[in-house]
Amino acid sequence: MAIATVNPATGETLKTFDPIGAEEIGNRLDRAVTAFRRHRLTGFAERADLLRRAADLLEQDQESIARTVTTEMGKTLAAARAEAAKCVKAMRWYAEHAEELLADEHPAPADVRDSGASEAVVRYRPLGAVLAVMPWNFPLWQVVRFAAPALMAGNVGLLKHASNVPQTALYLEELFLRAGYPEGCFQTLLIGSSAVEGILRDPRVAAATLTGSEPAGRSVASTAGDCVKKTVLELGGSDPYVVMPSADLEAAVRTAVTARVQNNGQSCIAAKRFIVHTDVYDDFAARFVESMAALRVGDPMLDSTDVGPLSSEQARTSLEELVDDARERGASVLCGGERPDAPWQGWFYEPTVLAEVTESMRIHREEAFGPVAALYRVTDLEHALEVANDSRFGLSSNVWTSDEGEQRHFARDLEAGGVYFNGMTASHPAMPFGGTKCSGYGRELSGHGIREFCNTTTIWYGA
Repeated sequence: MAIATVNPATGETLKTFDPIGAEEIGNRLDRAVTAFRRHRLTGFAERADLLRRAADLLEQDQESIARTVTTEMGKTLAAARAEAAKCVKAMRWYAEHAEELLADEHPAPADVRDSGASEAVVRYRPLGAVLAVMPWNFPLWQVVRFAAPALMAGNVGLLKHASNVPQTALYLEELFLRAGYPEGCFQTLLIGSSAVEGILRDPRVAAATLTGSEPAGRSVASTAGDCVKKTVLELGGSDPYVVMPSADLEAAVRTAVTARVQNNGQSCIAAKRFIVHTDVYDDFAARFVESMAALRVGDPMLDSTDVGPLSSEQARTSLEELVDDARERGASVLCGGERPDAPWQGWFYEPTVLAEVTESMRIHREEAFGPVAALYRVTDLEHALEVANDSRFGLSSNVWTSDEGEQRHFARDLEAGGVYFNGMTASHPAMPFGGTKCSGYGRELSGHGIREFCNTTTIWYGA
């Protein structure tokens, strides 16, 4: 895939970039090593000052970088502004909390004495240069939720961003330099996917994190495993959205629409499979379809637009193939299911609701990365759990019920990295984020995330 800005609303190639060569990659890895030697010795106060300055600059740049993001990957301008604001919030949160999250831990005195020590300390020390392989769908947030904790822990970052968001990737490197980070603390590598393995195998790289497709995750995990390097993977998702009879149906429908079409439906943690108890299925389906059909598809730069284009022509083709397969195998298309009847040249697709979805259909097994919802009718709680867990993915989940017994049951048995009751799955810097099964491993955000790329060190002093 060429490294280029291609406007998905028009299909126009606006700017292309040459990938850097082997010599420049080597130079940048050297700079990362040099920067790490210094950055690891800085105190939390200095790191926090740098990160707060980066947050202030991003806040000032919100409108301009939001327009760049919308131009490169097609999300609505309102959503791009919100993404930038979320990054600012996360930067400031880590600047405030990193020191306490990484504070030394002291085992119980009795256990210290029992080990034969006069003193023992557990300390979180940085690993070094961490390679981040990041996707296009949240081109600011995905990077910042790695970079903020990594830099606060004393690591340095190497960003291999998706090839369709090069201007956003270059902006992020510039942002940290403008904030005062020394050269080499955070670098963007304009490279193709074929160069990732060589960089990951390089001894100057200590670890890697990837957010992206399952095949990409398997590739990075395999290479890192061969080199015995730490990885964190956040891969695909096909999140269940369960609605039980006690749910506030109006709120459940309203949130369901947002949960399915946020980011033009291109989000790993978007609700994709809507599993509704038969007692409320017909009412939910009618309201949901009406709301989905009423969404305005169009120019993502306009504030009146609800749903913009998909990121690429291939993304739309892949989504169409899933819908066509479901239709051919007996699914009912309750709304959408086509390209909009409009004069746009870009890669738009109508908000779509499919019913009578069965396990024989590809959309039951694969992730639908676009504004397409699959409806399932279930008879009871156990049936809902069976359908919800019938997926190789396990990123997050949503459950709408006011019954405390049902909440305990779902919290215990849903196979996912998160269970959100009566609200939409969202990431927040104070809460760990990640999945299970083929949705990946490890955690981002919170104290769990910042410690992923630390050497948890036992320091023992003999009696």
